[in-house]
Amino acid sequence: MKDSKRQRRHRRIRARLSGTAQRPRASVFRSSAAISLQFIDDEQGKTLLTFRVAGGDKGKIDAARRCGREAGEKLLARGIKAAVFDRGGYRYHGRVKATAEGLREAGVEV
Repeated sequence: MKDSKRQRRHRRIRARLSGTAQRPRASVFRSSAAISLQFIDDEQGKTLLTFRVAGGDKGKIDAARRCGREAGEKLLARGIKAAVFDRGGYRYHGRVKATAEGLREAGVEV
């Protein structure tokens, strides 16, 4: 029930968001153990970069921030400076917010 509501919210959000090669969509998936981040070019239907970090010793929120920071550094190394943030139907707080802040810390415009 809870996940189906999230998927409905995600479909509504995706109707308005789209990524390009120069500004890919940063799609977040949050599981109980880890956080995953994908950078997707919707025009060509290709995933440019995938990054996943499991919760570490310092906790899940710090792991999510680290995921965003490290993924952002890899994105900048490819010459991409901006992304469209897709929260995946999750509320923008906690690990999802920390991931976006990590991207910003790395220098990616979100």
